[in-house]
Amino acid sequence: MHPAFSVIFLTTLIGVGQGLFLALYTGQVYSLANLLPAQASQGFYALGSFVALVFLVAGLLASFFHLGHPERAWRAAAKWRTSWLSREVIVLPTFMGLVFLYAGIHYLEWTGPLFTVSDTLPVDLTLIIGFLAGLAAFALYICTAMIYAGVKFLKEWHSPLTVANYTFLGLASGFMLAAAFSAYGGTDLVAFFGTWAVIFTFAGALSRAASLLRNRGLRHKLNLTSAIGVRHQQMAQLTQGFMGGSFNTREFFHGKRPALLKMIKFTFLLLVFPLPVAMMATAYFLESASLPIGAFVVQYIGLLAERWYFFAESRHPQNLYYQSMA
Repeated sequence: MHPAFSVIFLTTLIGVGQGLFLALYTGQVYSLANLLPAQASQGFYALGSFVALVFLVAGLLASFFHLGHPERAWRAAAKWRTSWLSREVIVLPTFMGLVFLYAGIHYLEWTGPLFTVSDTLPVDLTLIIGFLAGLAAFALYICTAMIYAGVKFLKEWHSPLTVANYTFLGLASGFMLAAAFSAYGGTDLVAFFGTWAVIFTFAGALSRAASLLRNRGLRHKLNLTSAIGVRHQQMAQLTQGFMGGSFNTREFFHGKRPALLKMIKFTFLLLVFPLPVAMMATAYFLESASLPIGAFVVQYIGLLAERWYFFAESRHPQNLYYQSMA
């Protein structure tokens, strides 16, 4: 398949925004349970949530470059009963609205307790809004991943591992950004967010490795013989039948050599998994404030390569008719 950079940026940017918000909310819950020191509403939670919103808005803007008629984008929400894309179109702005509310309430410091659970746990408005936003964040991970996992004829995508990869890699990058944000702000939550970032990175490494192994062993039911109905031991397409390209040859071919795909695969395997983990471990021992920021940047660059490879790896059945262009 042709990897569209608008979709690559959309899926990676909103994944970071979702993960960052979930990291912030997790930190707030831990602080309410007295497992972490409490942080300032305006300086930490509000600012961090606005950073998450910046990533979400950037992802939303990137998606518009993938539309032939952006003015008709609202129509995509009409098929929510059957389309995961429609559900994503609904859940994304809902999640953004809840994150905006969460950030705004923290900024205005409307954090007085509404009621207390068992005389020990004070519940304020941010805790309720944050819980709803957390549910929306996980729903958005599922909707985005199922757009691809639900395509049955693209076997490289049609797997629960696609959902696991989108979720774990989004959480890893979001918690990595939370560690970088904490390091930049000088708060003492770098180790907490960094530890969870490493855990999610390991989980993402396991699920991504499983998907690579699975895809390497795939045997497609359709081949050149079944496509054209001619049974012969040796067949090769010598020409596509027309001089120029077409929508099919542009949209469903990546046009890159196998050597480049192999290089990109090993690049993202290095940048997404071992290198940021090593940088976070080094930051822990050196108490460095810059290494967590570098770890996030390195992992995000790796995620761009990972998502490019995810799209390029899938083989659309229509390419059987255009093998000379592959």
